[in-house]
Amino acid sequence: MGDPIRVLICDDHDMLREGLAAFLRASTDLELVGEAATGVEAVKVCAEESPDVILMDLLMPEMDGVGAIKEIKESHPNIKIIALSSFAESKLVRSAVDAGATSYLLKNVSAATLAESIRVAYSGVATFSPEITPSLLSAPKGSDIDLTNRETEVLGKIVEGYSNAEIAFQLSISKFTIKNHVSNILSKLGVNSRTEAVRVALQNDLI
Repeated sequence: MGDPIRVLICDDHDMLREGLAAFLRASTDLELVGEAATGVEAVKVCAEESPDVILMDLLMPEMDGVGAIKEIKESHPNIKIIALSSFAESKLVRSAVDAGATSYLLKNVSAATLAESIRVAYSGVATFSPEITPSLLSAPKGSDIDLTNRETEVLGKIVEGYSNAEIAFQLSISKFTIKNHVSNILSKLGVNSRTEAVRVALQNDLI
């Protein structure tokens, strides 16, 4: 078994931080390396501890989560950040993803889902709470990026966090074909990863 994934918690509510801390301590492959109550503290602790993944609240005093995400990603581009929020508004989701968040989860997420989201975020895979998806999928189309209907459909599945194998099963086509679609999507969006593709898709209202 490899080293545990090092996690930083950033939230201005003491009880929520305590709950998340207890959850992390109970997970053998996850390690709590620090806590912060504001975005300013998150930036400071991040510089000191270099976590692998950050659980980031978005509405905080001094510096909000979006501002903290931007500052952290500028200095530590490899750190994965999961936005944790009580709100599913598409504008807030887009702001967080635009700032550099890998994933966006609502605070009612189950412990099992959160743990798995941390694991996949560490490997660069985005996760979004299902309640958020309708607001993302209903966004108006306003980009001149030329995706085919099938590529748009596959991109939508990527935004929802599905793997190539899962997308292939859902669309009843081969994994090889899906791999080609994903390759074409990344090329057309000018990105190198699925996480970047999600960010561009949300920024440009492609879904």
